[in-house]
Amino acid sequence: MTTIKKNVRELAVDVLESVEKNQSYSNLLLNSKIEKHNLSGVDNGLLTEITYGTIQRKMTLDYYLEPFVRDRKHTLSWVYNLLRISLYQMVYLDKVPDHAIIYEAVEIAKKRGHKGISSMVNGVLRNIQRQGVRPLTDIKDETERLAIATSHPQWLVERWIEQYGVEKTSEMCEINLTAPLQTVRVNTRKISRDELVRLLTEEGFEVEKSSIVPEAINCLRGNLVHSESYTLGFMTVQDESSMLVAHALGAVENDMVLDACAAPGGKTTHIAERLTTGQVSAIDLHDHKVKLIKKQAQRLGLRNIKTYVADSRDVQQKFSAEGFDRILIDAPCSGLGVMRRKPDIKYTKSKNDIIKLASIQTELLDAAAPLLKQGGRLVYSTCTVDQEENQRVAEAFLERHPDFEKDLELQERLPEGVQSFVEDNMLQIFPQDLDSDGFFISSFKKKSK
Repeated sequence: MTTIKKNVRELAVDVLESVEKNQSYSNLLLNSKIEKHNLSGVDNGLLTEITYGTIQRKMTLDYYLEPFVRDRKHTLSWVYNLLRISLYQMVYLDKVPDHAIIYEAVEIAKKRGHKGISSMVNGVLRNIQRQGVRPLTDIKDETERLAIATSHPQWLVERWIEQYGVEKTSEMCEINLTAPLQTVRVNTRKISRDELVRLLTEEGFEVEKSSIVPEAINCLRGNLVHSESYTLGFMTVQDESSMLVAHALGAVENDMVLDACAAPGGKTTHIAERLTTGQVSAIDLHDHKVKLIKKQAQRLGLRNIKTYVADSRDVQQKFSAEGFDRILIDAPCSGLGVMRRKPDIKYTKSKNDIIKLASIQTELLDAAAPLLKQGGRLVYSTCTVDQEENQRVAEAFLERHPDFEKDLELQERLPEGVQSFVEDNMLQIFPQDLDSDGFFISSFKKKSK
């Protein structure tokens, strides 16, 4: 048992090292490590908990470690990450006693380093065990205290407070420290939600119907990707907020739809499932991502998706003007609404990134607009909560395009549980609103001449 736990903690250090040095995505690295080392359910859960938890709380852990690590600049990064994961377990996990955590850390330090390193690790952790960590109340500035207590960069906390106020910002920062539920979308072309709940329950999963989205199921225990129902194409892993996009778009029957930033295909396949004789033209910039869309479409049994590898800013070179009934621009964004799934995002994004992304989002909207038929609908969405990328991009689009107007029917197309969040024909969901991803949706209608 000791050897397995030791290996899990070493893997956690490896993941943290790669995230910091290579700016790798923690969720992709974790999946890779789990598959490569064929971890059991218990070890899988421990690795995920330690890795995500340490990344989520990195700034808080560093605040706690600072008085105990004398020479931070000259401490090897893997050693500091070992201290972080050990302290995370000591502070936030109850199941493993401190002496076992310290023992494991010292053993890893011996294996990866030398006696001096293992002595230092032992000394730091035992000092913390004896003295305890310093209180966060020592931080007098309220904004700085919120930033460190919830491990969000201070510039971001200040930005959110300016946009949304202290209370909403504090709620968002707190929920970003929690693990999200896995949610799946039922492929209603193949099976009903009630029938899929029954099958998954028989397979041993603990699931419940979503109270927000009529085709969604929440998983309370297990990973539904490993179910037979997933293999058979009965469902797609997708957050409830993301599922709202297809409702907002409202494509039905024989509509011709353009999904201009389509990978990995969650929204593409959702739209396709709602059509009868219509078709989705799905575009993405990268060939390997377009292959993901094809793979999902095949698993789900969808034959009404046509994929293209292209830059959607050049979309007018590929399609004729006014050729689509519906267009979706689910734009590249800062991803600040999905921090619970990708906690490393908050440490890598900057104000300049947001400004650059807003510029790209603008270009994508301008390129797609001429391809929409008169009376057609264009939906713009992101998985962020920043006004620069959301409301301001949407408002500026209408100013530049007098042939478009606000879609006054957006609210009624959305599920009843989210209709109250629509303001000025735009939907901004915060993570704390529905316990789902932070998400933004706006809809525009092309005027008929």
